[in-house]
Amino acid sequence: MNIQSNSQKKRQLPLLIMLVFSLFTACMTADMVNPVLPLIANDFAASEAQAGWVVTGVMLVIAIGVPIYGRISDFFSLRRLYPLALLIFAAGSLVCAAAPTLLVLVLGRMLQGAGSAAIPVLSVIIVSRVLPSGSRGAALGILAGSIGIGTAVGPIFGGLVGQLLGWPALFWITLVLLALVPCALYVLPSERPGTATATAKDRRFDLLGGIVFGLAAGLFLIGVTQGQAEGFQSLSSLGSLAGASLMTVAFVWRIFTAEHPFLPPALLANKGYMAAVLAGFFTMFAYVASLVYVPLLIVEVSGLSPGAAGLVLLPGAAAVAALSPAAGRLSDRIGAKLPVTAGLSVMGISLLFMSTFAAGSSPLLASFGMLGLGFGVAFTNSPANNAAASTLENEQLGAGLGIFQGALFLGAGTGASVIGAFLAARKEAGQDPLNPFYVLDAAPYSDAFLAIAAAVIIALVFSTGLQSGKQKNSSETSR
Repeated sequence: MNIQSNSQKKRQLPLLIMLVFSLFTACMTADMVNPVLPLIANDFAASEAQAGWVVTGVMLVIAIGVPIYGRISDFFSLRRLYPLALLIFAAGSLVCAAAPTLLVLVLGRMLQGAGSAAIPVLSVIIVSRVLPSGSRGAALGILAGSIGIGTAVGPIFGGLVGQLLGWPALFWITLVLLALVPCALYVLPSERPGTATATAKDRRFDLLGGIVFGLAAGLFLIGVTQGQAEGFQSLSSLGSLAGASLMTVAFVWRIFTAEHPFLPPALLANKGYMAAVLAGFFTMFAYVASLVYVPLLIVEVSGLSPGAAGLVLLPGAAAVAALSPAAGRLSDRIGAKLPVTAGLSVMGISLLFMSTFAAGSSPLLASFGMLGLGFGVAFTNSPANNAAASTLENEQLGAGLGIFQGALFLGAGTGASVIGAFLAARKEAGQDPLNPFYVLDAAPYSDAFLAIAAAVIIALVFSTGLQSGKQKNSSETSR
């Protein structure tokens, strides 16, 4: 049953505006502190690794929280969950802005992450429940555009505001989300999700399954982060990855043995859904790794300031924002497979271009490569979101979209860490470039972009499992 009424139709435009602004701010906040980490480390007399937890802590909580919020949305009203998430986010911003020590700042960032984790997944769930599948693609495209531009603008915003006003100003500004709480209470549907006749037993939440899943995701992200910092052969990285593997096995066992599992087993057998999840993971692996290491290339090799280097990302961010709605509408009309395949192909070509010509050359070439990457992301992310939602039964939306969005954030965190470790290894090795066509003087970065392109190829392989043609969810096909 789609939650749809005349009063809700009138609220769709303000609802979409509220979701877009929330998503943009939440995604911008996740990455805005990257350029000011040296300032934070200096203010608290901390090492670079200690200051890095300002980023790692929030990513860890988001990666764990996104799927859990998605599953909780099957049990509680979105009209309660979304404003609560905004309040938690604002509380975290307040703690960060006034933090007297690095530990308090990290805890505030984790609290901020506990709120912002809900915003992407609940936004997608709201659109998927409120709008019929024939018109949700454009809305999902708008959401994807706001995510893409927020992610790209974050480092630019952080660098400029941090240098001019100091890093605490970043968190005072993000308190603006408090103003959206009354708006959310007004525009969000108040009905409880799922079937109205479900019994309490049928709607029990698998707390143990959620804890095991959170441990698996958290240990995995800690493992790849430690792999970047200390090497993947280090005890902390190997131990965390081993723990993640053990928790993953335990989670799969729980799926098939619990009476009401955290993740319905049917989702694992849903080939179209799993293809969307895996393609999304590797797409975000590539996109976020590029957002991190293109500015680093410009700073280290071209000698520009962090603020100026961040401007290289703007054409790609503009492409994501401008083209994502059109890509979503297109996926409504022809299905997701063709747009996703085309988008990933453009991403791969753009990364090969950067590996061959942009690494160590003019920043304009890197900006041109990011424009192509943004074009490809626009035609990949929103159709993949639409593909995932369209394969799910109504009662699976919360769990299914939670896992899907969680995979995107895990991909983002994994990509930045794995490519960072690979880049450091290539710098230390000092060997010839892996790309036989590269002739410039920044071989490690050429190799890094080549490795990111390999992740796009993996995503392209998984995208072949997406369903062809226009998709309909079960609520429509049963009519």
